[in-house]
Amino acid sequence: PEETVTGSFASFIHAVRPEHLSKTVRQRSKRMILDSIGVGLVGSTTHVFDIALQYCRLYSSVAVSSVYGKPGVKLSPTLAAFTNGVATHSMDFDDTWHPATHPSGAVLPALLAASQMLPPSTKPNGTDFLLAFNVGLEVQGRLMHFSTEAHDIPKRFHPPSVVGTMGSAAATAKLLSLSTAQCTHALGIAASLAGAPMANAATQAKPLHIGNATRLGFEAALLAARGMEANPLILDDIPGCSGFSAFYSVYQPKPLSTPSDHHEFLLEKQDIAFKRFPAHLGMHWVVDAALSVRNLFINYAGSFSPSLIRTIVLKIPVSKYINRPFPSSEHQARHSFQFNACTALLDGEVGLSSFTESSIHRQELRELLDKVVVEHPEDNAANFDKMYGEVALLLHSGDVLTGKCDTFYGHWRKPLSKESLLKKFRSNASHVLPEEKIETIITMVDNLEDLSDSSQL
Repeated sequence: PEETVTGSFASFIHAVRPEHLSKTVRQRSKRMILDSIGVGLVGSTTHVFDIALQYCRLYSSVAVSSVYGKPGVKLSPTLAAFTNGVATHSMDFDDTWHPATHPSGAVLPALLAASQMLPPSTKPNGTDFLLAFNVGLEVQGRLMHFSTEAHDIPKRFHPPSVVGTMGSAAATAKLLSLSTAQCTHALGIAASLAGAPMANAATQAKPLHIGNATRLGFEAALLAARGMEANPLILDDIPGCSGFSAFYSVYQPKPLSTPSDHHEFLLEKQDIAFKRFPAHLGMHWVVDAALSVRNLFINYAGSFSPSLIRTIVLKIPVSKYINRPFPSSEHQARHSFQFNACTALLDGEVGLSSFTESSIHRQELRELLDKVVVEHPEDNAANFDKMYGEVALLLHSGDVLTGKCDTFYGHWRKPLSKESLLKKFRSNASHVLPEEKIETIITMVDNLEDLSDSSQL
């Protein structure tokens, strides 16, 4: 048979080797009761049930996988992956790619848990770990490029719940050294476990999307390793029978070439955006624009005096779930153009403390929010590669001060410096780890290829 898209992805996952990772890629990646009981009883006589039972018996083993920030606490591997995935997206502080998704949180927790799950004789080394991580990124990126819809800020499915699940399955399949056929089935199984609606953005359920992506992709690989089968054409565009295409209104898949002497990973030409503060990526444009106009205001008036402001005009792209005039919770605030712009104006910065209950409900902040008017210029696309943020202050005097940001600091076009990234890591890690462990992690990740046992991470 002629090669299929799904088959090409499976072949890539199985065949790709550490030497295909360029220096740049290495550097960037580091639910009616009676009836149901009846069908369940008869279902217990099937082969697929036997496979599922074998898998579930993993939970009877000793918990072996670590949990972020909880020394001494270990869970079963897939539950550890789930918990750590939730932690990664709990503050919306994790990295973002283009087309839009959060790639690392859907992959890394699964690989960390799997590394601890494997017996001593088969522990992957740091190079194996790095390669598997990049396989997970590559699969996510390639799948998003199959649809022009994926390039814009999402409206239906939260991307990491879709492509992240597939990436986790691919990465884990690579780390577990699955066969090409098993990789095919891992992708097929993962597609049946993927997807979460955007309506749960700005709620406590949104971090579950990352937790489920990394856990369920991991489970898909484990099920495939035990003989579970799925549609071997899951990534192909089959008229009248949706596979992965069910997630996108426009879907045009292309085969992924088996790596030969050289393979250019997407990460080679599309860098990652790292967030300077814990909020939706779109907020970073309006915050930088707000900080810019705040400086102009201080030069104009001598200090920041909200009483001099009549109207605050935000020029932002059309994206309903992040257009929240008066957020009332931490998660809503992280998804509000208005909140983040006004916080930056009022405080001169946005950080961890900006999203506490006391900060969100300040009277002076509410007074600023009351002055906000939103405009959606036609040239401001809801696209992380094309959008901009503009904040204009219309003063009672009649004067107008304007700040605009086309590319915030931390965007892939304006990446964080090594010093800034290390400062962010040390600040975040210091909430749960002593300084010596923080420095050990930095050194270990920086020299990942030299690590003989990746479970040490």
